[in-house]
Amino acid sequence: MNATSVLRLWLARCMGLMVCLGCLRGAILQAGPGAESADAAVVQVSSDQARDAANLAVDADDRPDPNSGLLLSPTAIDSGSIYDRSLWERGYLTGNWLGFRERWAERGVTFDLSSTQFYQGVTTGGLDRIFEYSGRNDYLFHFDAERSGLWSGLYIDLHGETRYGTDINNNAGPILSPPNIAMLFPLPEGNHTALTSVKLTQYLSESLVVFGGKFNMLDELIQTFGGGRGVDAFMNTGLVFPVVLDRTVPYSTLGAGGAIMQGKRALFTLMAFDTHNTPTTTGFESFFTNGVTVLSKLEIPVSLGGLPGHQGVEGTYSTGTYASLRTIPYIDVNGLPSATFVPVQGSWSVFYMADQALYVDPNNPERSWGVFTNIGWADNDPSPIRFSASVGVGGSSPLVSRPLDTFGIGYSHVAPSQGMQQLDPVLVPLRSDNAVELYYNMAVAPWLRVTPDLQILVPDRIQTLPPNVQPVETTILFGVRAKMVF
Repeated sequence: MNATSVLRLWLARCMGLMVCLGCLRGAILQAGPGAESADAAVVQVSSDQARDAANLAVDADDRPDPNSGLLLSPTAIDSGSIYDRSLWERGYLTGNWLGFRERWAERGVTFDLSSTQFYQGVTTGGLDRIFEYSGRNDYLFHFDAERSGLWSGLYIDLHGETRYGTDINNNAGPILSPPNIAMLFPLPEGNHTALTSVKLTQYLSESLVVFGGKFNMLDELIQTFGGGRGVDAFMNTGLVFPVVLDRTVPYSTLGAGGAIMQGKRALFTLMAFDTHNTPTTTGFESFFTNGVTVLSKLEIPVSLGGLPGHQGVEGTYSTGTYASLRTIPYIDVNGLPSATFVPVQGSWSVFYMADQALYVDPNNPERSWGVFTNIGWADNDPSPIRFSASVGVGGSSPLVSRPLDTFGIGYSHVAPSQGMQQLDPVLVPLRSDNAVELYYNMAVAPWLRVTPDLQILVPDRIQTLPPNVQPVETTILFGVRAKMVF
């Protein structure tokens, strides 16, 4: 029996056992000072409003920090339900739904519905100087079985999403690190709606958790002060996602795993999942027909000057056979005359990540800002990325008068692999991709955020395609993002 068969059998048994026991759960919350965040083992609840709703019955001192200090929870404004306040103070635009929301939150059921609009344009350089409008909706459901009087420690999370409009990714120039990661999913073009995550998680003890189902890996891989899904913080792919994972980690896929916990943050995580990206299907039709990816992560809390931080290493190995760039959801292959490699079996990646708070509000530990970095390597073929690095600063606004605002300044570097450079060196010569991004997320209300965003890009694409070959110059990209939570 080969390694793929063993892993396939192990994963199938793990998932079957967890389902039979009814002991899975979909969201493990993180706790601690302002810089704590979710990790690869657990779904980070994607909204501070949803997490506060789920914790209405919990004392304020025990309530986990919803967004790693990036976003101040609306409950910090004043006391009382986040649903029943005035229009400009409530956490949700549509309020309490005649009391329905609060009653269901007390029973462990919360809904988080949001719509994010983008208007971005190339003002200098790039392929076309044009502005484009696009948007996405996110539908998040969280169920706490214990609060419903059912199974202790069982949680279920669902993530549905809709993508629509025409984004700027095809006009900006970069291939390996598109400037708007949010518009790559569930599919990079057209209008699509999909259920990309159905995750079940179960605490077996305070220090051991297991989970399984269909993972949305962008939800799983969130880094403190950076990361996210492109709807709250950075938008550039190189600053949101460790792009050395492009080949081995699908966006939406079936899998299972476990984690050793310290408090409500994982010290060690081990996951195994299918190599196919299946955002618009169940995934069962191709389950393990092309091997398996194993992901492991070790993260250690580090405190400098009394301020919280983390350092860790993460790696992946896939047994799959790969031949096409079009199976990678995180890059833009439009305009590439060829997107096919010679088939190669096996791919790996490894990266180091760290975050460190530089300031934590002594009166409200949810307000913090700090630095983050991510440095990684992958194989030369079939991975399209050989090396990537990002560094930045972000978090809660330093402006005391703007407690709900957030900001970020970051730089990313992405180097193509040898296989990628040899894909079509005459028609599409490539170099390293470099990007600088600045954003300021303004809370007009807890349910409405407007974010001016500036990106300066040195695209990996050196020239346009024949017959009108032109050099691709440095791109200045400006945009505005607006997110509403209903």
